[in-house]
Amino acid sequence: MSMPATEDETLPREAPTGEDYGLHHEDVARCVDALDAGDTAAVQAVAESLHAADAADLIEALNPDQRVQLVRELGSAFEPETLSYLQAPVREEVLDHIGPRGLASALAALESDDAVEIFEDLDPSFQQRILTQLPEGYRLILEEAIAFPEDSAGRLMQREVAVIPVGWTVGETIDFMRSAVHLPADFYDLYVVDPKHKPQGKVPLSRVLRTKRATPITEIMEGDLNTVPYTMDQEEVAYLFRQYGLVSAPVLDDAERVIGMITVDDIVHVIDEEAEDDLMKLGGVGESDLYGRLIETTRSRASWLVVNLGTAVLASLVIGLFEATLQQVVALAVLMPIVASMGGNAGTQTLTVAVRALAMKDLTPANTVRFIGKELTVGFLNGVVCAVPTGIVAWLWFGRLDIGVIITLAMIVNLIVAGLFGTLVPITLEKLRIDPAVASTVFLTTITDVVGFFAFLGMAALFLL
Repeated sequence: MSMPATEDETLPREAPTGEDYGLHHEDVARCVDALDAGDTAAVQAVAESLHAADAADLIEALNPDQRVQLVRELGSAFEPETLSYLQAPVREEVLDHIGPRGLASALAALESDDAVEIFEDLDPSFQQRILTQLPEGYRLILEEAIAFPEDSAGRLMQREVAVIPVGWTVGETIDFMRSAVHLPADFYDLYVVDPKHKPQGKVPLSRVLRTKRATPITEIMEGDLNTVPYTMDQEEVAYLFRQYGLVSAPVLDDAERVIGMITVDDIVHVIDEEAEDDLMKLGGVGESDLYGRLIETTRSRASWLVVNLGTAVLASLVIGLFEATLQQVVALAVLMPIVASMGGNAGTQTLTVAVRALAMKDLTPANTVRFIGKELTVGFLNGVVCAVPTGIVAWLWFGRLDIGVIITLAMIVNLIVAGLFGTLVPITLEKLRIDPAVASTVFLTTITDVVGFFAFLGMAALFLL
């Protein structure tokens, strides 16, 4: 039976749009004005009207001095969950102001997985100061968590987990969920365990609520259970969730006992984090560059620029081998960058597809040869499509058919090489257990530059002089 509608509920409600979500410029402006005026009530009103994720965006939108002032004005009204959404450099600034006692209080208010995510990024000395401020039970959870391998399921998992004995009925299960104190705030599945706490299956909550109380839990549980060892890398966990459409999964210790669970909201964060990390590495930058300090950002980028400088010198040495050719046919110097640039861009396209395929486990020994063959063919066809018009333009520009033919052939060769090494480089690095996203670009750029210059200038030296 439906409840009678109130006067307000009878009015039509406008459906929310995309603009209703996220942090708005007006929110930032209101907060800045309130901070400038020293209006604590107004500052708190702005912060309390925002979701924790949007409040984190607000803090990141402010300058360092305003961030400190905002945290000070909020005081005890500061939402601990906001910390889990902050970028690491900004979070560090906020934590410096909150101090050990305030951070300990915030961590104790969070779910264990969010608390671990914040705690693991702290300096070891600061971690010890925090641990002394925490209750013993929570301190043990954090100490155990940081003992797990970095980026592993043990670090990612939530310690609060809903488990029930294999001999229970649906009614006993429902009564337990109503009375238990230490269940997770939100969960989707109940894990059925034997007396040794080893998983036997799972039961979705919806199935429990739709089944009569006297029914044994074993009659409605799913015995085919995807479990996660605590040592599994978080990328592997994300693959498991994506491959099998999981909402949650139990985490097991060395004795195969349930010690925690991972839920899909954590996996969404992992997928975003890994994708961002790979994207940043392909560009030779760090995820913290937007909020990082000037010197730290400069230092982190300089190392990659030095490597690129070395590869550029290598390409210049190849050009130097054909100095006499360039002096006699000046047109080659004008056209030479086109060959290398086209090869580099084509190689980057192939490289991007290959790195993603490796990360998603779509590129396997079974289809590697087919993938390489396809990229070689694509390189040849794109080489013909781009090189023939370029050759015609070069012929008309400089009035020499031989130059047009040479640049056409050189571009085709370089795009074929780009397709070949755009696949071979990341595959080889993966076999050597080197992150393809980190090192592939440098190797590929060097190969396409060297091959492009050598093919173009080499054919010019052979046929023009």
